[in-house]
Amino acid sequence: MVEMASLEEYTARSVKTVSSNGIEPPLSQAIGYVIVLVVGLAIALGMVFITKLLQRVVGEDNRKTEMFMTANRSVRTGLTTSAVVSSWLWSTAMLGASLVGYNYGISGPFWYAAGCSPMIVFFALLGISCKRKIPEAHTLLEIVRVRYGKVAHVVYMFLCLVNNLIAVANMLLGASAVITAMTGVHIIAVTFLLPVGVALYTFVGGIKATFLTDYMHTFTILIVLCYFTAKAFSVDAIGSIGNLYDLLVAASEQHPISGNQNGSYLTMTSKGGILFGILHILANFGLVIMDTSFFIKAFSASPAAVVPGYVIGGVAYFAIPWAIGTLASSICLGLETTSSVFPTYPRRLSTTEIGSGLILPYAFITVAGNAGAAMVALITFMAVTSTLSAQVIAVSSIISFDIYRTYINPRATDRDVIRWSHYGVVFFALVAAAFSTLLHYVGIDLNWTLYMLGVLTCPGIFPTTFTILWRKQNKAAAIISPLLGMVTGIAVWLGSAYGLSGEVTVVTTGEVLPCVYGTTASALSPILYSVVISLLKPDEYDWSSFKKEKLAFEEQHSSIDIAQPVDTELANAGNAFQQTQTLKRWSRIAAYWSIATFLGHWVLWPLPMYASRYIFQKGFFVAWLVIALVWIWITLFVVGFYPIIDGRAQILAVWNSVFSRERSKIAFREPSVAALDVEGESDIGVASDGKETKN
Repeated sequence: MVEMASLEEYTARSVKTVSSNGIEPPLSQAIGYVIVLVVGLAIALGMVFITKLLQRVVGEDNRKTEMFMTANRSVRTGLTTSAVVSSWLWSTAMLGASLVGYNYGISGPFWYAAGCSPMIVFFALLGISCKRKIPEAHTLLEIVRVRYGKVAHVVYMFLCLVNNLIAVANMLLGASAVITAMTGVHIIAVTFLLPVGVALYTFVGGIKATFLTDYMHTFTILIVLCYFTAKAFSVDAIGSIGNLYDLLVAASEQHPISGNQNGSYLTMTSKGGILFGILHILANFGLVIMDTSFFIKAFSASPAAVVPGYVIGGVAYFAIPWAIGTLASSICLGLETTSSVFPTYPRRLSTTEIGSGLILPYAFITVAGNAGAAMVALITFMAVTSTLSAQVIAVSSIISFDIYRTYINPRATDRDVIRWSHYGVVFFALVAAAFSTLLHYVGIDLNWTLYMLGVLTCPGIFPTTFTILWRKQNKAAAIISPLLGMVTGIAVWLGSAYGLSGEVTVVTTGEVLPCVYGTTASALSPILYSVVISLLKPDEYDWSSFKKEKLAFEEQHSSIDIAQPVDTELANAGNAFQQTQTLKRWSRIAAYWSIATFLGHWVLWPLPMYASRYIFQKGFFVAWLVIALVWIWITLFVVGFYPIIDGRAQILAVWNSVFSRERSKIAFREPSVAALDVEGESDIGVASDGKETKN
């Protein structure tokens, strides 16, 4: 056990740094192993228990492929929203937002948030388009194979696997550095132990376990983050938002930022900040669109939940990097050389500490001492395991569906595919840990991967989007344009590093400008390649061809369903036209929200502030931070309580079934994709007494 001490006592011990690159770990290694191993296994066993309970009481059998991979495509809006927020609540989201806040001032966390929310909302459009055009798909790669054949399938498989591997390495590098700094556990031990619990509950529970774990972890993380936002102002050295403003003004005078208006931390006019914003939004579009885990979650959601889930999740998520990044970086910048309560006082953070993303952990320690160190280690662990679970099941789906079922055993049974999914879970967990270890030993850290990952993740953005939305993209364009885009991006990235610095090293390739140039070339050049090649011989793809493909296994319906019952015969026959129109309506709504979110978060809000060269006055800064903090508290309630309210029927039914030792007599059939029942849209409704009513 760690002896809890007063903040002053802790500070007296911790300011004795091991070197200029770090502080003495405030927690013991025993605490680190408890968090990484014991807590991880406890969560895994808990998820296994819940999975078995749902199998026994509700009939959700994860030995069936449709349940393991897509949860029978029945996840509702509340749980979808939670899963969407969790999918982007990476450990690097909290650590990275604080890092760019430290580097660029208040513009950094805002650009970090603005680089995430528009593409999350945009995915609602892709998700509902997939629901409408190819409702039985399990992965993005199945869609590519059906439209363009096996060569394109292999190309996009490579792009997706690269995306997943880089994303996981980014997570593990940041999380392992933080847990090592807080507890002293060897960084390689942390890197290999983090995937253990994830592999266990994903192995047994599949995508439904991922959704449930996402919810639990995200709710816990947001509780801790909201506690941090309240506790921070009880520290005497901080006191109030107004006092924090004064500390930032003083820090700007002592350590001005090159490229910011008057060197101030308190301005959106930041050259480094806007360059990071461009890089980040392009890289994140690549991470989302080429990440099969996002498609799996979209396929798992019921059709009526896809658009609301992604829109609400994207807007709610915006507050997390914005609020936490702004507050944590402001605390570090304001107190690092002025207050003895800060862990590194009287020196500033070293390059190694910044590159490892230790701004947020040091802010937590400043606010809550040893307890803060324990909290940040715990939420970092929860964030990385939650997002890692989605990546693991995404890669396992590629191995089982896109490699095994397509090329090894086309007649694979349900049991065969599940077995290979299990192999994929274990295989990718080991590969991800080994690859992250390799990057660590060659000197690559969170800062480097945060900046350069877009070079490798972006080439498939537009060719993939065109595959789903543009009928004229031909096979040659789909295959050639992302490969040329990747070559272009890498060439520009390395060429820029050499041209600007005279050498190509880990340091020079991790600088902002080479990464911006490389990411922009990687993302945008495939537009030119695809359009030109397609216009030479335009395709006229018939979207109805997608529906002729039989991709789904037999669905296993729950005996207890949270959806409304429907007249399935009518839905399958007479309502087909109305269902298509309903999905088209959701597509239009998703398109409007995508445009509005991008314009609001990335154009109309920040760009005029950048052009104005305005330096925040105290009143404006107070309002800025208050809005951010209120927003994150709203996110807490949306993510924490909305899934409970939305799923209350099934929760109550499971509760009653467990304690009555009887299976529920309710036998509502889950709506299939072809039997869509959108709230208020079907011709047959169900009154509260269960009788059918005409709308």
